[in-house]
Amino acid sequence: MIPKEILAQIRKIEIRSGKLVNEVFAGQYSSVFKGRGMEFSEVREYAPGDDVRTIDWNVTARYGRPFIKKFVEERELTVILLLDVSGSQRFGTRNKLKSELVAELTSVLAFSAIKNNDRVGMIMFTDKVEKVIPPKKGRNHILRLIREALYFKPSGTGTDIGAALEYLNELWRRKAVVFLLSDFRGKNYDSALKITSKRHDLIAVKFEDPAEKAIPRGALIDLEDTENGTRLTIDSDDEIFLREYSERTRREDETLKRLLSRSNTDAITVSTDKPYILSLIRFFKSREKRLAH
Repeated sequence: MIPKEILAQIRKIEIRSGKLVNEVFAGQYSSVFKGRGMEFSEVREYAPGDDVRTIDWNVTARYGRPFIKKFVEERELTVILLLDVSGSQRFGTRNKLKSELVAELTSVLAFSAIKNNDRVGMIMFTDKVEKVIPPKKGRNHILRLIREALYFKPSGTGTDIGAALEYLNELWRRKAVVFLLSDFRGKNYDSALKITSKRHDLIAVKFEDPAEKAIPRGALIDLEDTENGTRLTIDSDDEIFLREYSERTRREDETLKRLLSRSNTDAITVSTDKPYILSLIRFFKSREKRLAH
């Protein structure tokens, strides 16, 4: 039985997401995510100005006058949400936990997809694949995805992005739009990322919290790695530690940025202290501009 507070949270997210989709993202989503190509629709008689390359010679021969083939865009897409549900997602020092932010982004992306008649599925992972929800359409299906993103209790705590991507590639051979929602704490997933970006339209959505980049000053702070349970007490006024910590996070960000660039993977960064709508708008505008050239 799902607690009432979870149901209320799902409903709140649904209302907020629906408003964003209707007012902001519906048209942009359709313009930046194209269908699989053109499919045959019907034949009609040739008219002056039609492309002669579309003439259907079999039908033309049968009726003794020219007919052409008509094609329409095969609009329907499959969208896969690849959700990192590892221990580090249950962290947040500002407006919400990263996991709550993931649930809201899941809702916005899923509702944008079904508004355009696309199917949405979900793969949840830690250091292993935890749960798979096959692609479907419909409001009830989207509410299930939101519920799972909020309420699911994984058995693992670590992160293995490579294994999740490999599983996706085996499970789904046809091209899909894949949103990888994670804080990217995993390692050794370079090869899997490159392969996935070639097979699918892959978008990396990175979640972060300000405290992960700048530790608050002025006290002894107990830290715990939520993925492996390691505990550490630090002096937040220790200049050497703070400098080394800052340099390490900077190197990690630069490494991820280069990896995504080399694999031609679009990236969106969202933080627990900022409205995610701004990051999504920048992504859609940037991609729309690039596709227009």
